[in-house]
Amino acid sequence: MMSQDRIRTAVIVGSTREGRFADTVARWFVGRAALDEAIDIDLIDLAEADLPATLQDVPPPEVEAMKSRLADADAFVMITPEYNHGYPASLKFALDSAREEWMAKPVSFVSYGGIAGGLRSVEQLRQVCAELHMVSTRDCISLHNCHGLFDEAGLLKEPSGPDAAARTMLDQLLWWATALRNARAERPYGA
Repeated sequence: MMSQDRIRTAVIVGSTREGRFADTVARWFVGRAALDEAIDIDLIDLAEADLPATLQDVPPPEVEAMKSRLADADAFVMITPEYNHGYPASLKFALDSAREEWMAKPVSFVSYGGIAGGLRSVEQLRQVCAELHMVSTRDCISLHNCHGLFDEAGLLKEPSGPDAAARTMLDQLLWWATALRNARAERPYGA
């Protein structure tokens, strides 16, 4: 597949918490997504993005750098934990730091947590993403009781379920990304 035909996918790691489990989930998901030749991955780890704590009228270089990467993306995957029935403030700040860069692009979610598997954070993210004119895929990946799913080396103990969920989600994401990229090329999106 030609590199310009590949779907440029920004995978955003939303947790910045010290000792986070996000690294394990992100390694698995990025490794799984990289098996698809149609996807070109740009990993945006908010723990490394050095974003400020305040939204500023004139965004600092760190925010502009993130916005540039978001603008280049055809699609997004947000990796999010569930903290107190919601998603992390770091992810909300990243969402609020951009606008046009998100528009008319698809988004999928990889959530993780305890018994709910992060699904309550995804429910909230779907509302925010819709307000930012993103199209969320129906299917996502939810890793319930995530600490027990991976071994000490960070590998899934039983990969069949999560791998099947990843395939379904990625198929939907690629379909929407292709359709929306073609639509944006034919007619710029205006909100």
